[in-house]
Amino acid sequence: MEEDCEFRHWDELIPDALGLIFKNLSLQEILTVIPRVCKSWGKAVRGPYCWQEIDIEQWSELRRPETLDRMLQMLITWSSGSLRKLCVSGLPCDQSLSFIADHAKSLQTLQLPRSEIGNEIVEQVAWRLSTITFLDISHCRNIGAPALEAIGKHCKSLTRLRRTMHPLELIDKLSQDDEALVIAATMPKLRHLELAYLLISTESVLKILSSCPELEFLDVRGCWNVILDEKIVKRFSGVKVIGPPPIDCCKMTGWDDCSNSGSSRYLSWDFVAGEIDDDYYEDMSDAAWEDDQSMEEVELRFFDGFDLNNALFDWPHSP
Repeated sequence: MEEDCEFRHWDELIPDALGLIFKNLSLQEILTVIPRVCKSWGKAVRGPYCWQEIDIEQWSELRRPETLDRMLQMLITWSSGSLRKLCVSGLPCDQSLSFIADHAKSLQTLQLPRSEIGNEIVEQVAWRLSTITFLDISHCRNIGAPALEAIGKHCKSLTRLRRTMHPLELIDKLSQDDEALVIAATMPKLRHLELAYLLISTESVLKILSSCPELEFLDVRGCWNVILDEKIVKRFSGVKVIGPPPIDCCKMTGWDDCSNSGSSRYLSWDFVAGEIDDDYYEDMSDAAWEDDQSMEEVELRFFDGFDLNNALFDWPHSP
């Protein structure tokens, strides 16, 4: 008895279909394995359909600046102006941001945590990033109020901003109220704002709440100078806020005092840790919490000191 056999000609799939399939593979597989399958797949890899969304944040964390820069230029060039999302960690230089801006006519999401870019280059290219709706400049130590002001003036569609820091990154700073005030003055359409561990005051936060009427979510965890009373709670009851726990910072004796960062003193605002956006945990996996080692296998190492620049990458990410 003969059976009808149907053969799928995978090499004849249209490029946009191949792009949807290949995006589920790792960067290494896309660049080294797929091109060897057949000519049409290799051509698709070098085309825009695979690179409308570029997420190399994890890959870029341990790469040399020159390697990262070459990879970034190659992938963005292949996107042919169709780039909608870019996630990369540790952008090495101002020229890299300028290159991104040159190809950003369709860019909506730009995530650049731990980048070395400064205020001057952001001020120069902000007008070319006008289509952005979500910007992540967390742990960017060289960026301040001037860069945020340029972004606010030119990126009128911005609805989500992530500007979180680590306490070690703020050792040389006394205040970041200027950043908060610039956000309040230039970004009225914000709906989601993350400012965890910034050195800001209650007055600055109130200015943001008053100036951003569409704001739905505000993260001020670790902002120990921010105190919001019941009057403010009632006035801005429509905003979900994640705030510092009710402890006396002057009496803190160690990191254990900060371990309950998911709690909030502002529970009457319906601020519960379980409602934190999924983006907080997208980098977490179950394996990170598994402990297959016994105590006998634990190796203890003691250090006389540490390098601040390198030490930052060993700390857990800010919330």
